[in-house]
Amino acid sequence: MASVEPVKEKKLMDVKLGELPSWILMRDFTPSGIVGAFQRGYYRYYNKYINVKKGSIAGLNMVLAAYVIFSYCFSYKKLKHEQRRKYH
Repeated sequence: MASVEPVKEKKLMDVKLGELPSWILMRDFTPSGIVGAFQRGYYRYYNKYINVKKGSIAGLNMVLAAYVIFSYCFSYKKLKHEQRRKYH
């Protein structure tokens, strides 16, 4: 028999599609709640990729890739005008 746990305590991957609106409404959208969510994400990332016994370059590569993608998105308007065009 499956255990019944409240929707609020479920992770996003465990929430069924019909429970999604109620799960979103139970989240904490206050400034302190949003800051707490970012802190939890940072600590989860740090402990998984940076603070390990046998580390690799994977964690730093993810940060570098995110930086490259975001900088490209911010400068896309400027780069869009420098495309090669066929002149006739």
